[in-house]
Amino acid sequence: MRHRKGFNHLGRTSAHRKAMLSNMASSLILHKRITTTTAKAKALRTYVEPLITRSKDDTTHSRRVVFSYLKNKYAVSELFREVSPKIMDRPGGYTRILKTGNRLGDNAEMCIIELVDYNENMLEDTAKKTKSTRRRRGSGKAKAEITTPADVEGASHDDEDLHSEVQAETEAEVGESVSTSVEDMPEEAKAEITTPTDDEGASHDAEDLQSEAQAETKAEESTSATAETKVDKDSEVKDEVKEEEKAEAIKEEKEKSQTEAEVKAEVKKEEEKKTEESKSEDTDNEEDKKE
Repeated sequence: MRHRKGFNHLGRTSAHRKAMLSNMASSLILHKRITTTTAKAKALRTYVEPLITRSKDDTTHSRRVVFSYLKNKYAVSELFREVSPKIMDRPGGYTRILKTGNRLGDNAEMCIIELVDYNENMLEDTAKKTKSTRRRRGSGKAKAEITTPADVEGASHDDEDLHSEVQAETEAEVGESVSTSVEDMPEEAKAEITTPTDDEGASHDAEDLQSEAQAETKAEESTSATAETKVDKDSEVKDEVKEEEKAEAIKEEKEKSQTEAEVKAEVKKEEEKKTEESKSEDTDNEEDKKE
């Protein structure tokens, strides 16, 4: 009896079904999306999502558990290295099923199952969407508080009058405080108060100081530029010297290699001569023995 067995057997034995789901899960992890029938995709979703959740805890135990289901070391390494960092903040729902119509022949319902975090177009669309807020209309109390245009004008005139009165009072207080402070000052401080001509002279002095400072800054910039050019020239000269030294070293190495090759060739020639002489002596000895 199949009481309380709610999963889809997919018309296969348990061993065949487990092998098929294992292969489909490995393909989904490696390729990030696959095309299959809707029934197989729904069965695959319940099979692979717990494994993806397991990959959030990157330990030897979790890797062995996932490998016992997938039986593919490349898929396991891809899941723990590439997929798990992307889905770390997602609390479930790692796959998406997109229906693509019916298949020709047996008219089976087809779909695409993919990993949600690897479809960049869908992620951009969700990021562009903004929340729509609803606002209530004003209540009856707010409508009652709205005044007529005449009332508004009267209130504005009253505000202007109050503002002008406050300004006049503040100006009067400031004038009194300044006069009292000047009276209380000693004679030496009063004498130090400058006239407008003195202020103009001070402004001219300030302008002169500014012009001098600008000239000094320009002179410093010019000296720094010349120093930089000198440094650049020195670096170029050093680079040229280094290149020449490298070229000389390369030439010396080539000459050494050539001399070594010539010495080896001479040694070989001498060895060949010795071997030929030894052979000729052997032949002479043999002829002497025969005689």
